[in-house]
This record gives sequence, C-alpha cells and structure tokens, in this order.
Amino acid sequence: MPALTPEELLGIDRLLAPTDRLLADAYPGDDDTRQPVHTVYVAADRYAPALPREWGAAARDAVEAHGGMEVVALDLGVPEGFAAEVATLVTAKLASEPIEDLRLDLEDGYGDRGDETEDADVRRAAELLLEAIAGGEAPPFFGVRIKGLERATRGRGIRSLDLFLATLLAAGDLPDGLRLTLPKVTAVAQVEAMARLCDRLEQHHGLAAGRLRFEMQVETPQIVLAADGTSPLAAAIHAAQGRVSGLHYGTYDYSAALGIAPACQSMDHPAADHAKNVMQVAAAQTGVRLSDGSTNILPVGDADAVRAAWRLSARLTRRSLERGFFQGWDLHPAQLVPRFVANALFYREGFAPAVARLRAYVDRVEGAILDEPATARALAAFVSRGVACGAITEDELTDAAGLDLAALAALAHPPHATTEGHA
Repeated sequence: MPALTPEELLGIDRLLAPTDRLLADAYPGDDDTRQPVHTVYVAADRYAPALPREWGAAARDAVEAHGGMEVVALDLGVPEGFAAEVATLVTAKLASEPIEDLRLDLEDGYGDRGDETEDADVRRAAELLLEAIAGGEAPPFFGVRIKGLERATRGRGIRSLDLFLATLLAAGDLPDGLRLTLPKVTAVAQVEAMARLCDRLEQHHGLAAGRLRFEMQVETPQIVLAADGTSPLAAAIHAAQGRVSGLHYGTYDYSAALGIAPACQSMDHPAADHAKNVMQVAAAQTGVRLSDGSTNILPVGDADAVRAAWRLSARLTRRSLERGFFQGWDLHPAQLVPRFVANALFYREGFAPAVARLRAYVDRVEGAILDEPATARALAAFVSRGVACGAITEDELTDAAGLDLAALAALAHPPHATTEGHA
C-alpha cells in the first residue's frame, strides 16, 4: 500500500497549482498554424496589388538569365539527385506564391516624409491591400511595420497604426493573415505600451479581445541585455499577455549598435548568434515564432556578383533552418530564388528519414534510433513545415508515411504532451 494519504497528495497539488497555471498559460507550445518561410519588406508607398506577381516574374527572369532553374540549383549546392525536383518545385512556387508574407514598411525603408504624406500613404496602402484581397492577389500573410515607440517616433507610429486599422475596418472585419510589426524595441515597457494600444484599439473598433497581436523586432542591445544585467526578452513576451506573435532579428541595426564594422555585419556573426540564441530560449514553448534577419548583399550586377549573392543567401538560409529559425527577410525579388531553393532542399533531404522515423514511432518498431514523444513532435512539425511551404506534396506524405495532414498535425501537437517517455 502507498504510504502517502490522499490528503497529502492533494497538498502537493495545491502547492504546485500556481506552477501548473503558469506552464499552461505562459508555455502553451506552438500551434498548428502555418509560419511563412520569409517576410518581404517594401516601402508602403511602393505597394500595389500586382507586386507579388511582379516579384515572382522578376525572380524567374533572373533565373533564366543565368542558365535556368536547374543550373541555378546546382550552382547553389543542390545535389544532382535533388536538382530536377527542386527546380520544378521552386519554379512552381515563384509562379503560384512568390511572396508568403508581405510587410508594408513605414519605418527605415520609408523614412520621415511628414504627417500629411504618411497619412495619405497609410490609407492608400490599406485600400490597395483590400483591393488585393478582393481580387485574390494578396499573399497569405501581410501587414505593416510602424515606426517604433521611442519618444521621437512614438506619435507618428501610433497614428499610422490607428489609420491603417481604421481604413481596413471601414470595409468590414479585419482580414485574416494580418501582421503588425513593432521595431526598435528597447524595453519591456514599450511592449506593454504596444499591448495597451492594441487593447484600446480593439475596444474602439469592437474587436474581440486579443485579436490584435504584433511581432517584436530584436535589433537593439538593450532588449537582449538590460542595464541590470538580465535579459528582458522573456519578460517582454509574457508582459504582453499573449499579444506577441513573433521575434524578428534585425541584422544591421543590432550589429551597428554593437560597433561591429559594416564589412563584418552579417547574420552569421557571433554577436548575431548570441542574440538569436537568447531569442530562441526566451520564446521556447511560448508559441512565439522566430525569424532571422536579412542579408544586404543583393543579387544585382554582373553574373559573378549575382551568383555570389545567391550562394551567400542560400548558405545563410540553410544555416538559419538548421538552427531552428524557419523564417527570414527578403528585400529584393531575386532573393526569392535562393530562399526557395534552400527551403526545398532542406525539407526534401530530410523528408525520407523523418517519415521513416515517424512510422517507426507510430508503429512502435524498434530500430537504430529510439525516438521520444518530443522528438516525434519535432519530426512531425518538420514535415508539416515542408508541406506548408510547398517542398513536399500531400500525396508524397500519404505515400511515404501513410499519414494525412490531420494525422500529422495530431503528432506535431498532441494534447497533454509529455517531455519524457512514450505517452
């Protein structure tokens, strides 16, 4: 017979009840919604509904100018055994969905043009987005990056956010896929202020509580390490009470603030890795998504310059994927090429081993690798990402794993997930 009485066990439950609530509320884990592989930034005044189609066409033209997609794929390090299928997938992607996530920029990529001009550009951009949605030309995800909540730009950033949302809401409900981005975050208080703004805007417009969420840009040293020697990132996520949807690394603002020489500023600099490691731990199991930054080495100029820039982008994208950053920024149409090539190869190379391990896990077949439930969730999430970005087809999933998307989602996000041992 057990020595502990029911009353003693109940006392343990009472002792741990606050911890149970914290884990359930603050660390819900990732949901099964799609995460885009990139965010494309364009100045808000340069947006038109045809922009995704134009970027896809420009990327395809760049490929044709350099020998065709299969030649480009091989040059980017795709093994011969994968080159034809990667080329086919990327060509189709550039035609059907060249931009997954579009951010209309009112910050660094836009500048200070005065209130009258920015007001007009905000309204026009929102109206054109509505036109794109109605015409089926909008990307799956889209939104706006406002100016930050520092003293010098605070009023302008808030005004643009207010106008942007009001213009969208004048046509009805907020569209699905909307994203808001807050740059230059330096302190938890700014995140709390943004959360309060979202709450007030919801009340004014009759939106459901929590409808407005936002991404934080991690591009200042102060949000990585505060004056008291602690890291504010985790506190910022939790202070927003579920409104922070993502952490996006800002390569060049962060590097410059650390005094790194411009020629050495890069997504793979050790200082960048430190910041992103902190981001990763702060966001772990919170449901907050991570995005790497961008490279400012654009694929323009002569053939050698374009190919060198493509190789750099492909290497950096692969590096980010391997480190658990499944999203990044693109700033030029031709950057779509190495982005999609690197993603297609990453998921196709890993697909067969991943589904073999999943089948062994589901069927409880012993093999050379004994996967725990946590690893099975990671394997299922990996395959889900590959399907979502078009690197793996649903038919391939069914044929190879005997799973459909619903079964895959159940493996990736099981109820009452445990961390050790088979459930």
